[in-house]
Amino acid sequence: MADLKQISENLIKGDLNRTMELVKEALDEGQDAQTILNGGLLPGMSVVGDKFKNNEFFLPDVLISAKTMNESIEILRPAFKKTAISDGGTIVLGTVLGDVHDIGKNMVRMMMEANGFNVVDVGIDVPVDRFIEAARQNGAQLIGLSGLLSTTIPVMRDVVDALKSSELKDRVKLMVGGAPVTQAFANEIGADAYGSDAVVAAEKAKTLIGKI
Repeated sequence: MADLKQISENLIKGDLNRTMELVKEALDEGQDAQTILNGGLLPGMSVVGDKFKNNEFFLPDVLISAKTMNESIEILRPAFKKTAISDGGTIVLGTVLGDVHDIGKNMVRMMMEANGFNVVDVGIDVPVDRFIEAARQNGAQLIGLSGLLSTTIPVMRDVVDALKSSELKDRVKLMVGGAPVTQAFANEIGADAYGSDAVVAAEKAKTLIGKI
């Protein structure tokens, strides 16, 4: 039986092929996708983050593990979609202008889809107007902003201001998240919610969309 601890260990080492093999094995054995994510992939990526903060890992190490994480998430995605509930609304999701990180965004997207939302992923390094345009074009009820760099998250305020200045202000909510983002920051810029992690973000999305 595939060992979740081994998934974590190989993710930390950045062993893409072995990690993907173990994730596939776990799925084939009938392990739940959420369990694989929470028990194997996320703990491994947490260790990578800690090692980077402690100067035990350098940026190339983090990027290798990040690629391994992303590829493993793609393997899990179909399993999450199979267990998704009925459509709960449309969410526009992206990483803000100046930031090209997508690990957190991709995890949030997967959890949103697993909870029955239609997710329009506008990608990374997304200009302010693109979020508003995508919400308008897709009839979205929620915009989700992701950011990893403390130097770029001020752009989130610009998206909030642009939304409030648009005709969408009364029918589209906005959620922010990412490593440097806090509840205090979300309150300061006028966001409707702060998602501390992917699971919390999905739960808050249900609440926000239910209030529209």
